[in-house]
This record gives sequence, structure tokens and C-alpha cells, in this order.
Amino acid sequence: MRENIRIPVKFAVSILLLCLAYVLGWTFASYTYEKPDDVSVSASTEQNWGLSFPTPGQTPVGNATPEKMAEQNAYYVDTSGEKVIYLTFDAGYENGNTAKILDALKKHEIPATFFLVGNYISTSPELVMRMVEEGHIVGNHTSHHPDMASISSKEAFSKELTELEEQYKELTGEDMVKFYRPPRGVYSEANLALAKEMGYRTFFWSLAYVDWYENNQPEPAEAFEKLLSRIHPGAIVLLHSTSRTNADILDELLTRWEEMGYSFRPLTEFPFPA
Repeated sequence: MRENIRIPVKFAVSILLLCLAYVLGWTFASYTYEKPDDVSVSASTEQNWGLSFPTPGQTPVGNATPEKMAEQNAYYVDTSGEKVIYLTFDAGYENGNTAKILDALKKHEIPATFFLVGNYISTSPELVMRMVEEGHIVGNHTSHHPDMASISSKEAFSKELTELEEQYKELTGEDMVKFYRPPRGVYSEANLALAKEMGYRTFFWSLAYVDWYENNQPEPAEAFEKLLSRIHPGAIVLLHSTSRTNADILDELLTRWEEMGYSFRPLTEFPFPA
């Protein structure tokens, strides 16, 4: 006599739901993979500029190759092999250190690029004018220093750059050089494309160190160790003008780099691809 095998209702329902979830999940995954909008979403993904230094004294490894970045008018190192340094400073506000930095640059006759925000221009116009008069470049660090990668509107992105352009021209009477540095090094491929469309060249860096905490400044010995051991041909160096340590060591740092055989050029002499 055959026995009636009774499957518990809850167990049967569970099996049915698992099968249904598998089928729906596979179908959804297939649809998502084929969705053409995925390309644009990927291109807009926020990234933080980062570097690794596998070999001291050699070009570090960035988020992307110099060639790949150059496709979007973005640069972080001069790959010519020449022992040249491009010195840049980010200046979000003034706390009494910029004058000493400018003094050291003037003593060594070295041109630098200062990436400024709107607040800096409005509160320290005399220092901005000194930068210009002493032959330095002023670049665009945006008007309000926002997370530019989170801005999806072309109009809003453009406004952050054009507002600073207008502020700079009102003060100096000159057009701002179209050099852009994303605040905090946060960017997306879409952002780089927008900057390029506006005629900008985007500059990241190939050497920097943690110098931006005003109340936790690195000791000079630590700064020298990082900046001397990691310097390399074609370096775009990022320092913050708010750093007391940078102001204190810059004169000696420039001397030691010069003794290592390095010369200095402004970003306007960067060897951009043809």
C-alpha cells in the first residue's frame, strides 16, 4: 500500500519563494547589466585622488595613468624625465603664513601656482595682488570649495568656476588662467569632462603630505623626510599655504631641492600633449 507523503505547507512555500527569487534575481541582473545608462553612471562615480610610492625618488602610481588623465585635460606629473618641479599651493583661507611663503619664493626666484577660493580673494586681496605682481599664477579652486563630484548640474558646476573668475578679474583686472584643482582632490570623470568643456586644465599632484591640520602641524623633520625622499622628476607638488610648518621650512626645502639638481617651472610651461 502506497503511503501518502505529506510535505509541510511552510516548507513548500519556502521552496517556492526561493525559486521565484532566483528567477527574478537573474532576470533583474541581466537587465541591469545590459542597461545603457550604466555607462554614464559609472563615469559620474566619485573618486578621491590618491597616490602610492612603490619606489622612492620615482614617479608615484596615481588613480590613472598620465596618458589616461590627459584625455580629459587632467594632469598630475610631467613624464618628460627632466628634473623639474612644479610648485603649487592650495589656499582656502589666510592664517598668517602666506607672506613668509612668498618671501621664500621671491628669495629663490621660483614661480608657483596658488589655487584660491572665493573667501581667500575677498579677505586677503593684498596677498592675491602680491602673488600676481611677483609673477605667480592664480588658479581656480572653486568659489565655495564644495564636493564638486556631487554636483550633477552643468550649470551649478560652471557657476563654481565662473564666480571665482569674475571675482579675480574684478580685483586684478586680468583674466584668470584656466587651471582648475578640485577641492580635496574629489572628482569624477563627468566633472573632468565639464572642466575640459569650459576650457580648463585640471591639475592634481604627484607629491603632497598631511600638512593641512592647523592645530596638528607636522614637525619639520617629518616634513623634510616626506618631501625630500619622495621628490621625483616632473613632480607637481601640492603644499597648503595655511601650514605653519611649510612656511617655516620652505626656504631650506627649496635650497635642498636645488642641491639635488632640481629646477622649477610654472604650470604655464607644463609640456601639455599636442
